[in-house]
Amino acid sequence: MNNTQKTESLPRACLVLPTYNEAENIEPLIKEIFAAQLNIDTHRLHVIVVDDHSPDGTADIVEQQMKTYPRLHLVSGIKTGLGDAYKRGFSFALETFNPDLLLQMDADGQHDPKLIPQFINLTNKDYDLVIGSRFAVGGIIPNLTIWRRFLAVFGNLLVRFVGGITNIKDCTSGFRCIKADLVPKCNLGVFSTRGYSFQSSLIYELLRNGAKPIEIPIVFETRTKGRSKLSYSDQIEFVFNLTKIAYRNSGEFIKYCCVGMIGVMVNTLAYILFTRYFQFSIEIAPLMSMESAIISNFLLNNYWTFTNRPQKLSFFRKMLNFHLAAGFTGLVFYYLLFLFLTQVLGLNDMFSIIISIFMGTVSNYSINSYWTWSKKINH
Repeated sequence: MNNTQKTESLPRACLVLPTYNEAENIEPLIKEIFAAQLNIDTHRLHVIVVDDHSPDGTADIVEQQMKTYPRLHLVSGIKTGLGDAYKRGFSFALETFNPDLLLQMDADGQHDPKLIPQFINLTNKDYDLVIGSRFAVGGIIPNLTIWRRFLAVFGNLLVRFVGGITNIKDCTSGFRCIKADLVPKCNLGVFSTRGYSFQSSLIYELLRNGAKPIEIPIVFETRTKGRSKLSYSDQIEFVFNLTKIAYRNSGEFIKYCCVGMIGVMVNTLAYILFTRYFQFSIEIAPLMSMESAIISNFLLNNYWTFTNRPQKLSFFRKMLNFHLAAGFTGLVFYYLLFLFLTQVLGLNDMFSIIISIFMGTVSNYSINSYWTWSKKINH
């Protein structure tokens, strides 16, 4: 049996590669990916390019390359976002090839195809999910703009803590290798995420369905050709997707939001009472009404939201933690994040205040969930 026949008898690993206007990058990337097959002796590699009619002719280049690489495939459709592209690519791979592995990778040259053999080798050592991690020790993210770095680092932290997957350092990486039999369990058809936030939803669902993960550090290379596809709509979807992850993780988050709304009413009513009835000054009354709301929120969260959790801390220690969390999130999110969005990035003030309040709520929940009313996280 020659090398070609041997390779064709191996189980399949399908790499799904979403593209849009990547004509400058796609041809050299395809060559590098198939060159990696020389260092893979356990699987035969198929590459599925999902291109939704890129106006720069990316699909035409792929079709030309298909004449050279018989295991290169093209899936086309209507452009609705990165998440939808991955879902169609995964579905095509599962229905057509029944693969052993599914791989994800960006088509912009920021992921190194030479790491693919290492990813596949790790799945042969009983890992179900291999993540190319920018935030593991040794990972590097060079030359990102302030806003992109903020999104990458801070957004990733929110996903980790809201989703309860704190043992994963990079939850938004787009460079992964997955045991294919886990993907159908994630019920991709009901994922409402169409854009960038698909990455965080998928990793949460994979871990929720029992995937054994490992992260390896990567250098997230600087894009040299083409333009970034991350849009403001992707960023907004990512923010609101955190709510969905929190809800899937626990109904506690919904209770926590209800308590927060009650806190707003308590704050308002207390302010009216202190100023109109007790005649406190407007310099003192807001502090007293805010403290009333904090105490109200603490009691409701302690005896309703988190009542089913083990009570590891004393009542007064939990109240202290809750006050510290409220102070931290109030300063960092409601104030400093608002100033950053409006003064540094120049965003609209109403858009910025909504984002700041939302981030504050999610972060406050995360801090209190994993500090004040902590529970052990198992995967």
